[in-house]
Amino acid sequence: MTFGGLPTRWEPSGASRGVALIAPGRAYSPSAPLLELARRALLQHGFTVQQLWWDSTTRGDDDEPEPWVRRHVQAAHAAEDADHVLVVGKSLGTLAASYAAELGLDAIWFTPLLVEPEVAEAIAANAGRQLLVGGLADDLWDPAIARELAEAGCEVLEVPDADHSLATDDAVRTAEIHLEVARAVEAFLSQV
Repeated sequence: MTFGGLPTRWEPSGASRGVALIAPGRAYSPSAPLLELARRALLQHGFTVQQLWWDSTTRGDDDEPEPWVRRHVQAAHAAEDADHVLVVGKSLGTLAASYAAELGLDAIWFTPLLVEPEVAEAIAANAGRQLLVGGLADDLWDPAIARELAEAGCEVLEVPDADHSLATDDAVRTAEIHLEVARAVEAFLSQV
């Protein structure tokens, strides 16, 4: 499968342990740094990776974001024949949290929209293992809710100076943040 000439699916070198569905952000494609790091880590850990590519500007005026994201993730999941499915979402893609919660799917949420009650509640309701990654310089990250989710069993990486892209104005610091995130993803996948 390809999207605009880019591949959207990768198979691990050995037998697959399951499928990871990558749901991007509104303006953060699956090839952007955090999701690319996740793709590589997932392959390393034996997951087949299926990226979802979308243009969120094509949503109709009456199409609310949460059901729109959910339909995309649900359709990708329905196309898979795997016992273990893991969801990776970035920002807009974290609106798939309700779907993941209903099925108890393991998940990695980059910059989840914790200020949206439906996202925080869905993450709290999910019986699957979850990693949440966000920054204190992100207006869409709520540190109090992140603490509550950590106390409830979610793994949480909170970066003090990171914005919604998990970056800063400093290129070296941004690379350091991405390394920190990659290590957290690696540790999470080692236990899934």
